Amino acid sequence: MHLFSPGQLVRPISIALGLSLMMSCSPSTPHVSGKESRAQAGTVEANVSPENSGAVSGAREVPIASADTKIPAAVFVDNGIAIRGADVVAYFSESSYVPGRAEFAYEWGGATWQFANAQNRDEFVKNPGQYAPQYGGFCAWAVSQGYTAPVDPTAWEIVNGKLYLNFNASVQRRWQQDIPGNIAKGDRNWPGVLNN
Repeated sequence: MHLFSPGQLVRPISIALGLSLMMSCSPSTPHVSGKESRAQAGTVEANVSPENSGAVSGAREVPIASADTKIPAAVFVDNGIAIRGADVVAYFSESSYVPGRAEFAYEWGGATWQFANAQNRDEFVKNPGQYAPQYGGFCAWAVSQGYTAPVDPTAWEIVNGKLYLNFNASVQRRWQQDIPGNIAKGDRNWPGVLNN
């Protein structure tokens, strides 16, 4: 089951060589983006309707590439901000969602990561791969099903020291019904879902 209704659109803003496409996000056409090299970097904007809990219009994916395997193939961003501004270190240190602040930001993986304080930012800088969410912060359930979707940063879980985010609380409950199986499927699908 896909999280988007047939009327929602995915609109690439710019892709290498200036190509423009329009795709309808429906059960037969899931929301995904292509993996691109730094030389071909482009962006994709997902217009998500307000009736979808946790969704923000204007969310976009920023494809990146690096020899560093700890950097994800793509990062879920909204207006250039990773994971809707959530302080990813706080999930581990405070066991809760904490919004980050612009004055404690760090650029990594083609996105701006925000933190609640300088200490959390500095912890992230030391080892971003330890704190960054799996699948670039895209919905863990969606990736397990073979596509990408945005996330609500309050729908999170740490499993075996790794952070997973989901589209909303309802989708997270579905993902939690078989966490090991869904992680195994997500790991097999990532980052290939970006090429669909």
